[in-house]
Amino acid sequence: MKKGRKGNFSSLRRIQEREYMTDILFTIIVAAALVLFWVMLYDTNRFVVRNHVVTDPRIRRGCRAVLLTDLHNKCYGKGNERLLAAIRGQKPDFILIAGDLLTANAKTPLDPVLQLLEKLAEMCPVYYANGNHEQRLREHTEYYGDMAEQYRAALKRIGIEPMVNSHVNLPELGLAVYGAELDMEYYKRFHIGHMPTDYLPRILGQASKDMYTVLLAHNPDYFPQYAAWGADLTLSGHVHGGVARVPFWGKGVLAPSWHVFPKYDGGVFKEGDAFMVLSRGLGSHTIPVRVFNPGELWVVDFRPGETDVLS
Repeated sequence: MKKGRKGNFSSLRRIQEREYMTDILFTIIVAAALVLFWVMLYDTNRFVVRNHVVTDPRIRRGCRAVLLTDLHNKCYGKGNERLLAAIRGQKPDFILIAGDLLTANAKTPLDPVLQLLEKLAEMCPVYYANGNHEQRLREHTEYYGDMAEQYRAALKRIGIEPMVNSHVNLPELGLAVYGAELDMEYYKRFHIGHMPTDYLPRILGQASKDMYTVLLAHNPDYFPQYAAWGADLTLSGHVHGGVARVPFWGKGVLAPSWHVFPKYDGGVFKEGDAFMVLSRGLGSHTIPVRVFNPGELWVVDFRPGETDVLS
C-alpha cells in the first residue's frame, strides 16, 4: 500500500514538473513574441543616419550628399517633417535618390512624395534615378494609366529631371553623377539574370575618366558589373535590408528577389577599388515590416585626397 502511494506521488510530481516547464516555455514564447512585436513597430517607424567618407584626388572640392532610397510613400510625421528635419540637419550640397520613393499602386496618390520632393528641391539640387517601381509605372500603363507621365510632369515643375540612363557633370566638384535604369528582366524574382559586359556601356556610355564617377543604380545585385563599367561609388537600395535582420549576426533575411540571406543586404561593399553604399531604405511595401532593421538615411562626404576610405 505504501509502495502504491509512493508511485502515485512520483507520478503526480512528474506531472507538476511538466506543467511547470510548459508554463515557463509558454511564458518565454509569449515574452519573445511581445518583444519581437515591439521591435517590429519600433523599427518600422524610425530611421538612423549613417555616414560614408570618400577621398579621391579627382574630387576638387569637399561636398556633402544625402542619399534617399525606397521610401515607398512612407511619411515620417506630418508632411514628412521628421525626415526633412534630419536632412536639413546634415546641410547637404545636393541630394541623391536611388529610386522607389513611391510604390507602384494605381490607388496611391502621388501628392505626399511630390510635396517631399518639392521641399527637398528648395534646399539644394536633387539628382533622381528611378527604381523598379517608378519604372513599372511607365512600362505598364494598362495597370497605372498615365501616372508615370503625371509624375514626370510634376517633377519637371518642381525642377527635378529623372536620370534615365543619363548623367550630370559637376566639374566644380570633380564629380560625374550617372543614373542607371536597368531593364525589368534584371528584377526577376528567384533569379539574378546575366548582365552582358556591353550592357552598361550601351545604356550609359563610357564612365568619366577625369572625374570621380558616382552611379545611382537601384539594384545592388550587379555591383561587380557597375564596378567593371567604371563606377567609383555605386549608390543602391531595393533590398530593404533584407526586411528582418538576424540579431548579433546582422545578416538580412530576405531580398525582394526572394533570395534568402542575400549577399548584398545593406552597408558598404568593396569591389577592387570601387565602393558601393547600399541603403536599407526608408520604407517598405510587399512585406510592410522591419525587424532589427530600421530605415536608413545615408550621408556621403566627398573629399579631395589620395585614397578612398571605407567608413
